[in-house]
Amino acid sequence: MTAVVHERVPAPALFVLGGLSMYLGAALAVGLFDVLTPTAVALLRLLGAAAVLLAWRRPGRAAWRGARLARAVVFGLATALMNLAFYEAIARLPLGTAVAIEFCGPVAVAAVASRRPRDVAAVVLAALGVLLIADVRWSGSPSGVLWALAAAAMWAAYILLGKRVASAGNGLDDMAVGFAVAAVVLSPLLLLGGPDGLGALGDPAVLVLAVGVGLLSTVVPYVLDQLVLRRVGQARFAVLLALLPVTATVVGLVALAQVPGTVEALGIAAVIAAVALRSRDGDGPAVPDPR
Repeated sequence: MTAVVHERVPAPALFVLGGLSMYLGAALAVGLFDVLTPTAVALLRLLGAAAVLLAWRRPGRAAWRGARLARAVVFGLATALMNLAFYEAIARLPLGTAVAIEFCGPVAVAAVASRRPRDVAAVVLAALGVLLIADVRWSGSPSGVLWALAAAAMWAAYILLGKRVASAGNGLDDMAVGFAVAAVVLSPLLLLGGPDGLGALGDPAVLVLAVGVGLLSTVVPYVLDQLVLRRVGQARFAVLLALLPVTATVVGLVALAQVPGTVEALGIAAVIAAVALRSRDGDGPAVPDPR
């Protein structure tokens, strides 16, 4: 199944599918913000994802040893801290502002790896498109900006480390191990929510929501990320990430009748142009049509 998806589905289509799943999971997470802190929600998302991945993949002993374990743990911690920092940022800043600041991470990765003029132009177009879609308003607290910058740094780390995990050939197993260890290491942060937050963890409905959020917001999109990272270079992957806010805008149009304005439409056009312009360096060979 994953082999067919890996070879035949275009990378941009995989990003759109992952984005749809991610934003559906975000809708579920809204119910958790009423009873838990942003950090607790991020950790429950990680715990839910780790539980699903371990049950699905059942990594062998080799995945829990040596350099492979170390690589998986660093990747898992970077991913967990990325989500934690972003949740804390959107608790203090408008969503569009937080998204725009966080996207500095992928843009930095793409800019450093870009060599050809067309690639540099693609990075600029992607950054401009995300800024227009996000409708940036510099309001909120300084701490919110710092959290968003931390999320940007962890997103860059996620791309770089995720490429190494994917290239090793056991990306999904290593992701399961990394998320499991990160969940254990960071679980003491749940205490920051106080007695009320801990009490909410005993509610079966909260736990079901956590597993659902982990599956939709983490397992599905990050598994698809691993498939894409095996096919494309880090720079092109970073540019493709610009499709996420485009997906969010389309979901808002279809599901919530939120019609994008002229500025947002220009942003979508800029992102599509960036994805089309970015060279295919690092992509895998095309699969011949069996027909």
